[in-house]
Amino acid sequence: MRGLITSILTAIAITSLQAQSMKVEPKVVVGLNIDQLSTELIEAYWNLYREDGFKKLWKEGLVYKDTDFSLAKRDRSNTTATLNTGTTPSIHGIIANQWLDLSTMQPKSCIYDSAYMGNYTSLSSSAQNLLSSTITDELKLASHGKAIVYSIAPEADMAILSAGHGADAALWFNKETGKWCGSTYYSDFPWWASQYNEQNPIYYRENSLEWVPLLPIENYNQSLNGRKKSFRHSLTSNSNSEQYAKVPISPIINEEIVLLAEQLFRQSGVGEDDITDFIQLSFYGGNALGTSEAASLEIQDTYIRLDRSIAQILQIIDNKIGLKNTIFYVTSTGYVNGQTGNVLKEHRIPTGDFYLNRCSALLNLYLMAYYGEGQFVEAHHDLQIYLNHKLIEDKKLKIEDVQQRAANFLSQFSGVNEVYYAQDLLLGSWNPYKELERNSFHKKRSGDLVIEVLPGWQIINEKDVQSTVNYSAIQTPTIFLGAPFKAEVINTPISAEAIAPTIAQTIKIRAPNGSRSKAIDRIR
Repeated sequence: MRGLITSILTAIAITSLQAQSMKVEPKVVVGLNIDQLSTELIEAYWNLYREDGFKKLWKEGLVYKDTDFSLAKRDRSNTTATLNTGTTPSIHGIIANQWLDLSTMQPKSCIYDSAYMGNYTSLSSSAQNLLSSTITDELKLASHGKAIVYSIAPEADMAILSAGHGADAALWFNKETGKWCGSTYYSDFPWWASQYNEQNPIYYRENSLEWVPLLPIENYNQSLNGRKKSFRHSLTSNSNSEQYAKVPISPIINEEIVLLAEQLFRQSGVGEDDITDFIQLSFYGGNALGTSEAASLEIQDTYIRLDRSIAQILQIIDNKIGLKNTIFYVTSTGYVNGQTGNVLKEHRIPTGDFYLNRCSALLNLYLMAYYGEGQFVEAHHDLQIYLNHKLIEDKKLKIEDVQQRAANFLSQFSGVNEVYYAQDLLLGSWNPYKELERNSFHKKRSGDLVIEVLPGWQIINEKDVQSTVNYSAIQTPTIFLGAPFKAEVINTPISAEAIAPTIAQTIKIRAPNGSRSKAIDRIR
């Protein structure tokens, strides 16, 4: 009898140890990347949220209130690529939403690829310009292609850069037709998305073509701006080319993405076997339709609607798969659109106009006066100047000498704070500010000269204002929700490059091949 009892106790102990050591793999990972999401604004409108959106994430998730992007200049494309590859543009190659095509000396989209046609769109695009693997690519490799991977986003660049190279499909909103579209770069266009396009396009729902406050006006934080007047924005235009162009820059796009995501979870087969699947969703959380006041009713309504959309996504996942079987994480693109120069002038904040085309023309005259006749400046784009390497080589000049001389000349211009040149970024001495520029620089895509303009100045190309410079750090959250993560709110920033390796570790696959960061140390 004593021996029998001992055997039973031993069996129970072994079974208990095995149960503890065997971690159940999640059925699905869902990443939600919200363009221009701000921690400050999440907290500002806290009293307007329900319990099942932002408050649920803050209560049950591992919340990093700030995310550190080690980039000199951030935009929607280069940050999305960084979040999904775990590395910087110097490695993954997506230096911006657009850069200068050196073969044509014309700007091109970071996802443009003439080799692939569009589905439900005329846009030719692919992930070929993304030079390193993504977290979803590594899952496809680890599962021998069996994992289901989809991406849905307001814009093509977010959809494709989140999907990576091996996804089943990347879907985005077509501003011309109001339908969801994709690229032939991926496999066949999903049948359930085609069905949705035919049965439930946005123009079938009149309430989705107009943006009005979700709540009664008295429910908003009127004390923040003193405004009591409501708003009403039409989301359609008379333009034949982009009739629905306003939809992706309004919170209504998030509600459209929720509807399509519901179709995805119901009909794509995601989460129905033992292989972990990956769904990438992107929302818009920026200054909708150009509203720039942080306390405007439009911004408040955007965050209220974001809260509802997050709650709906969580509910859809729970109903279909179960949140206990899911890893859910939230990221942001790490920037917000700033005030215009006119607003700064009203408050006597220093500002000015920097004309890149004039700067480029004067530089060419200077180099001609010093080195002789020739078109030394080949092109300019996005505060970068591209020199004529063939001319410099023909004149038997050293490229680094011409770059340095040009940088010294440009640094004397009004509004210029610093000028970096390619050879120095690649081989020169280190300092923390130069490191940010190095991370943002790619030797085959960036210009010879990178200009850093003073904060508050407006960047003007020809006659159009492109942007207003703002270097202030914006708190943008990263949130993990799921069994591997303990609920906690952390004020210390998380590196954006650590997010992909962290998700990789939780699902036991390799981190993306360009990633050099380690996973966070708060995984159970």
